[in-house]
Amino acid sequence: MNPIAQQLNETLQQETPIVYNMLSRLGQSIYFPKEGILSQSAEAKAKAHKYNATIGIATENGQPMHLKVIQDTLSAYDPKDLYEYAPPAGKPQLRQAWKEKLYTDNPSLKQTKAHISLPIVTNALTHGLSIVADLFVDENDAVIIPNKNWENYELTFSIRRGATIVEYPLYTNDMRFNAEGLKEALLAQKNSGKAIVILNFPNNPTGYTPSIEDAEAIVAALKEAAEAGIKIVAVSDDAYFGLFFEDSIKESLFTKFSDLHENILAIKIDGATKEEFVWGFRVGFITYASQSEAALAALEQKTIGIIRSTISSGPLPSQTFVLHALNSPEYEAQKAEKFEVMKERANIVKTLLDSGKYGDTLSYYPFNSGYFMCLKLNDVSAESVRQYLLNEYGIGTIALGETDLRVAFSCIEANQLESLFDSIYEAVKQLTK
Repeated sequence: MNPIAQQLNETLQQETPIVYNMLSRLGQSIYFPKEGILSQSAEAKAKAHKYNATIGIATENGQPMHLKVIQDTLSAYDPKDLYEYAPPAGKPQLRQAWKEKLYTDNPSLKQTKAHISLPIVTNALTHGLSIVADLFVDENDAVIIPNKNWENYELTFSIRRGATIVEYPLYTNDMRFNAEGLKEALLAQKNSGKAIVILNFPNNPTGYTPSIEDAEAIVAALKEAAEAGIKIVAVSDDAYFGLFFEDSIKESLFTKFSDLHENILAIKIDGATKEEFVWGFRVGFITYASQSEAALAALEQKTIGIIRSTISSGPLPSQTFVLHALNSPEYEAQKAEKFEVMKERANIVKTLLDSGKYGDTLSYYPFNSGYFMCLKLNDVSAESVRQYLLNEYGIGTIALGETDLRVAFSCIEANQLESLFDSIYEAVKQLTK
């Protein structure tokens, strides 16, 4: 094993031996080279005042070389903030700004005993989840998710890393979060002694976030499993964080998990992608919590090793744009304005479905947040409705399983929502004649 990887492992074994034992074989082997091209380039950047012939970019007149046809459209930005390579961990100023944002958005985080790492920039959230898979998942490890989930979990954790996907029903019979089902799925892993739990709120595809009471039940479930000796990698997939429209938790469960038990490693995956409405920028973050700062430093180095060995680093321009937005005095007001637009759309959908206009034809799963909601179609298959809507009305929806039809109200104007659901209603009626 490489000496650097061995040193990182020894740090984790000394500081947080349980976290060390959570690592996959790849997670144990990975490291970030201290004597490679990047480290030598960084040293040269600090000391090479005459000539710096280390990095693989071209320069001209003291700036990164660039084409005028590109720079003309980006003239508000300095070329050095656009064309150079970003560090593998991301632009330092952006990482610090996002950490400050985490504390602002999650006030309870300041009350925990845990430290959190400086968020590491990922190429959006899928990349962050992939890093978790690489670092912590070996073949046949259990990855626990609700039965209503984002399909990419299967690809990321099962297909790529060979994990066993363990599902539990998202809702109870009275349509609350099924914390008991989560607990049972966790305790079933007692023989293996390890589980990766992914909690995605607001949920994709349902747009559901649990209440404060149900969130406490989730925390209790993880704590009971941890006390039973199960090592838990607790991943908060906060892709749609902040879009909480009704009574629900308003902070990430990451804050609850961060110092819950020594057998729990809390990881937060989030990003500007959805939160700041910049989907194509591909800017996400991965953040760890631990009572050991040395352990956080070791996890950061292993994470950067994964990034260096896959994408090398994320795009600098989009990191620059996001940092500019976070630092702008207009940021909070503009974000609040978009929140109200999204909330209005969610409220219109719920009002329509609760109005009695569609009888009991369009029942739906509870939703109170995020981008989506899910209809439950009882007398016709979701796929047949999807096909009918597409072919007869030119309307696109997503069929999930036999009964569930996901509708993204996020991309439908408020004055178009009634027409959309009228069409869905008519399609269901036509198919059940």
